Amino acid sequence: MKLVKLLEKNYFKVFDFFYECKWYMVFAFGLFSLFFLIGFTFPIFFRAEIFSMLQEMVSQIESKGAFELAGFIFLNNMKVSLLAILLGIGFGIFPFIISVFNGYLIGFVSRESVGMDGIGILWRLLPHGIFELPAVIFSIGIGMKIGVELFNRKNNREKLRKNYREALRFYFFVIFPLLLIAGIIEGLLIWYIS
Repeated sequence: MKLVKLLEKNYFKVFDFFYECKWYMVFAFGLFSLFFLIGFTFPIFFRAEIFSMLQEMVSQIESKGAFELAGFIFLNNMKVSLLAILLGIGFGIFPFIISVFNGYLIGFVSRESVGMDGIGILWRLLPHGIFELPAVIFSIGIGMKIGVELFNRKNNREKLRKNYREALRFYFFVIFPLLLIAGIIEGLLIWYIS
């Protein structure tokens, strides 16, 4: 009974923090979507660098089994999401860059995949994206909130402390489970397809 009350209390706080961050998350989603469209429509920027990065990633995962692959994907997404939150302290610049980079990269890869295998390939990406993308967008939005609120000189230190406390609660109760589910689905999907 105590565990249920504790979970209930934490999820109420998570929901309150989500409400505080909602417009930052909307902005993060809009920025991500804009650069996804740029990457999908004009996949001309950084082609060599992206292909090199993808080749390196493929070489890291090609010999892994389904569970190793799921763990690799989960840890990578977990690291990026946590960094988006923690490095928001730099006035939100790092989360902003993550949103731009990931949007463009996913748009670029989607365009290349559609060019090779047709539009049906996007349906294979959908199952894990349903969990992974919201988790990453939430992290970016929270990091931006932390960074933007540093410009407010009033109660700066206390506000920063509160934001990080609530951000870590949100990370533990929402983002972590979403990334775990996404990693398992993506790991099994990639292992099954290959």
